[in-house]
Amino acid sequence: MKRLEKKNIMKDIMAVVLAGGKGERLYPLTIHRAKPAVPFGGKYRIIDFTLSNCINSNIRKIVVLTQYKSLSLERHIYVGWSKLFSNELDEFIFTIPPQQRLDNRWYAGTADAVYQNIYFLEKESTPFLLILSGDHIYKMDYGEMFEFHLENNASATIAAIEVDKSIASSFGIMEVDENNRIVSFEEKPKEPKTIPGTTNQCLASMGIYLFKTEKLIEELKKDALKETSSHDFGKDVIPSLIKEGNVYAYNFKDENKKEAKYWRDVGTIDAYWEANMDLVSVDPLLNLYDSDWPIRTCESQHPPTKFVFAQEFKGGRLGLALDSIVCDGCIISGGRVQNSVLSPKVRINSWAEVRESILMENVEIGRHAKIRRAIIDKDVYIPPNTVIGYDREKDSESFYISPKGIVVIPKVVISSLDLE
Repeated sequence: MKRLEKKNIMKDIMAVVLAGGKGERLYPLTIHRAKPAVPFGGKYRIIDFTLSNCINSNIRKIVVLTQYKSLSLERHIYVGWSKLFSNELDEFIFTIPPQQRLDNRWYAGTADAVYQNIYFLEKESTPFLLILSGDHIYKMDYGEMFEFHLENNASATIAAIEVDKSIASSFGIMEVDENNRIVSFEEKPKEPKTIPGTTNQCLASMGIYLFKTEKLIEELKKDALKETSSHDFGKDVIPSLIKEGNVYAYNFKDENKKEAKYWRDVGTIDAYWEANMDLVSVDPLLNLYDSDWPIRTCESQHPPTKFVFAQEFKGGRLGLALDSIVCDGCIISGGRVQNSVLSPKVRINSWAEVRESILMENVEIGRHAKIRRAIIDKDVYIPPNTVIGYDREKDSESFYISPKGIVVIPKVVISSLDLE
């Protein structure tokens, strides 16, 4: 499809981003924020990847459905994203919190979140709806999925990716025929069905759904009347539509331009830490430096990064960072940073050492402190001589530690804690 034709036809799509989950598995990073608002890769938020995919795919109508602890997420979208859209051209991005328009409850499930905003969907009357999750990391051209959807005259199309059978029970698993029409869909099956011809590969839903708006509204209204329904797309709406025989699986095409497809649910502390650590490797799986598919975010005004002290003699101070991401406004003042991700305005003081760690905005590491395999949330001050990440038993007395031993320090004033 020609670029201009594609840009015009994408006006028929509105994206609905589901961003209201509690993110309980990412606790304690979600104590004060929704999961899509959790910082990632130094300067980004998790939701920036989904929103960037929309912009890069020429989708200019976006609504974000929020719910829990949404203040920072709403501020981020307003400050960082709203200026990219023109009301005069019928473009928009805005958040919609639960409004109790239909009754006095919160969203009961993913499908219910959309159903409770059915008034807006009917009023906007965009021909197609793209339902997205705001908490996955990937790069995808939704326009190619839309072409596939139109070619098959599908009622619904689900983006799919191959996963190992060993982890397939964590996903919605599809079975398709030779034309990629879905013949069965099971959410988190105990015995997942493999792709024909393989014994260890399954076809998993990415939580990306493209619908004919009229058909989706009809299905949501039916689902809302079912007392036994959990009002979830994967558990209820999709299986119901499959019975009508017009739901297709679209095989994910990765805009990341790597041999292996990149799609990550960074929903646990360990998965989140590992995804960030990949970014500081020599050849990371996720390419953030691709000018053809830029990832956008809210750009704050900070001074340049600064490295000071080059006293390499014995006992001297040496400010340096190796194999690391260091954002604007950071000052590495006589300390050493290695294999780490530093968000804006981080300060590493003299003789401090930070390894394999994620430091969020405005963190300060005191002199002679040693930090290893840790995630430190915003605005935390680490006192001088503090040692974290070297003694699991001692760390567990004050902090959450993940199954793989990552120490998480939430947004608290830890200078008052006994860490000496």
